[in-house]
Amino acid sequence: MAASRPVFFVSDGTGITAETLGNTLLTQFEGLVFDTATLPFVNTVERAKSTVDYINFIGSQTGQRPLVFSTTVNDEVRAILRGVKGLFIDLFDRFIHEMEKELAVRSTHAQGRAHGLADPRRYHDRIEAVSYAMEHDDGASTRDLSRADVILIAPSRCGKTPTSMYLALQHGLYATNFPLTQDDLDHLRLPSALKGLESRCFGLTSDPERLAQVRTERRPGSRYASLSQCAYELRQAEQLYRRFGIPFVNSANMSIEEIAAVVMQEKHLRKPTF
Repeated sequence: MAASRPVFFVSDGTGITAETLGNTLLTQFEGLVFDTATLPFVNTVERAKSTVDYINFIGSQTGQRPLVFSTTVNDEVRAILRGVKGLFIDLFDRFIHEMEKELAVRSTHAQGRAHGLADPRRYHDRIEAVSYAMEHDDGASTRDLSRADVILIAPSRCGKTPTSMYLALQHGLYATNFPLTQDDLDHLRLPSALKGLESRCFGLTSDPERLAQVRTERRPGSRYASLSQCAYELRQAEQLYRRFGIPFVNSANMSIEEIAAVVMQEKHLRKPTF
């Protein structure tokens, strides 16, 4: 096996932006092994120097030239980081100067804007959305359902809960979810609490083999996890979706981000990403 290449995501804030952009680029290089680490809050000269020393040490120990993705905005900090013995990729500097030229305005170079409290109102909206998603997870509450931007419905273990939470946390959407019970599926009917809310519903389905695998991890050897039961539930769910004109997607080979994107596109839900 080839030696893993050390990769560092360096930021003066949480490091989320550096991780996201850096990992996106790394996915384009199949067959290579990367050993990634995030170094957040590198926002002083002292921390920048110690960061460079640490990265150089790891490079010397592994014998591999490190890749360093940086979203730091302070010019003095960035100048120090550029001295690292590796490939330094300044994700901030590559774009900000062209934008300043195009917009004819100098950027603020403020730290932590992407994932800090730059906009308290938007942050409050996101927390409210997350609280709503948690209260209404798996049909636990029917209070104020009319407030929901989207209601995910599906047989158990098709990805309802993580998708609801992602929509709330990442996009500030009021998302809830309901399981389709055996009785719902046998009679091809929606949960009674969703009467009149069909237009807000979005269905998830899966592949029988994949669903059986996921359920087996939870209840091995049970009827619930059997391939025949999974196939039946998924078949009935798709009939139910078609009966009520509810859009749906097969989530078997999709990430939570991909499922959420499809839901938002289909339901025309667009809110700022946090």
